[in-house]
Amino acid sequence: MKTFEELFAELEDKINKNDPNSGTVKEYDKGIHFIGKKIVEEASEVWMASEYESDNETAEEISQLIYHLQVMMIKKGLNLKDIYKYL
Repeated sequence: MKTFEELFAELEDKINKNDPNSGTVKEYDKGIHFIGKKIVEEASEVWMASEYESDNETAEEISQLIYHLQVMMIKKGLNLKDIYKYL
């Protein structure tokens, strides 16, 4: 299990290492439009899981949404403090 902060650090590290076999790097390299589509897809899956699936399945979908949101944050050059100031 990892925290929001640990995941962000892990994703930044993967992107900085630029491993061509990393799914994170591949998504990052595809750009904002691709990442945005993944966010929309995952958000709809969170909604559907919340309506029709178990709490565990909903939690899994939420974790996937958080992952893609963090990839977008990194792509946009945002850090955790940039987001936290609005919470």
